[in-house]
Amino acid sequence: MSEYQNIFTAVQVRGHLETGIALPAGSSERRGMPFFEYWLGKIGNAQLGPIYLGTLGFLSLVCGAVSIVIMGLNMWASVGWDPIQFVRQLPWLALEPPPAKYGISIFPPLNEGGWWLIAGFLLTLSILLWWVRMYRRARELEMGTHVAWAFASAILLFLVLGFIRPLLMGSWSEAVPFGIFPHLDWTTAFSIRYGNLHYNPFHCLAIVFLYGSVLLFAMHGATILAVTRYGGDRELEQITDRGTASERAALFWRWTMGFNATMESVHRWAWWFAVLTPLTGAIGILLTGTVVDNWYLWGMKHGIVAPLPDVFPGVVDPATSGGTQ
Repeated sequence: MSEYQNIFTAVQVRGHLETGIALPAGSSERRGMPFFEYWLGKIGNAQLGPIYLGTLGFLSLVCGAVSIVIMGLNMWASVGWDPIQFVRQLPWLALEPPPAKYGISIFPPLNEGGWWLIAGFLLTLSILLWWVRMYRRARELEMGTHVAWAFASAILLFLVLGFIRPLLMGSWSEAVPFGIFPHLDWTTAFSIRYGNLHYNPFHCLAIVFLYGSVLLFAMHGATILAVTRYGGDRELEQITDRGTASERAALFWRWTMGFNATMESVHRWAWWFAVLTPLTGAIGILLTGTVVDNWYLWGMKHGIVAPLPDVFPGVVDPATSGGTQ
């Protein structure tokens, strides 16, 4: 048999341009004239547009754009308005939250975190408006709202990092700066300050679900691609008219693992794994500094972490004698 590998869409099947089902009375119209794009068809559906933006979508884009402009102008100002240095140093530039001395004041000086608050408020508003738009679109199309609630799980982690936990800690300085490498630096410093986040059990769960999501996505994607020569990508037809594709896929996993998912259950597994990744991560971040001050000592107390070797007998480790949790 000849070798067969379906890595990209080899055959693009096109029909008439699809404009979607009729909208309910009072809804604004979809925007843009749909058209086909060959290269998009290599990785997905070749049709581009139309899009339903609506009032919520428009406001979301405006708030998000203003927020990004505020971040960009502040970063540009930090290099003396030099365009070359702005482009060169962009991954290292940041818009920092207010310092600890301002607590949770909503009116710190603009150049000492005020711009961060304004940009963060507009970014949060943009994301929440987009969520409402997504939820309403699903309801209008009489779909389930699974996508919106999966997005809400990610939004929860965003809010915990930038709003809920700083509020509980009493300082905006606990929040994440806007920027690429500064964000990564904050993550490293956060982990060190609270005794290594890897000992946080909810962080462990988040990693489990993250890697599990990757594994499920790879397993499902690879299985369907492996049987596309038999029509395995046409899942609806496979459900109603079982051909050789589904049987071969099921047999493969039964023979290699003894058990296989159904066409419905694999998507449910993937949905739960993906949703639980930011959800457990948000819980872990929320507990850090508010309930547990040092995850390493917490792990030692609960038998998760092995105690350090007694290299200097008789010397008391000050970290273990400060009444930490």
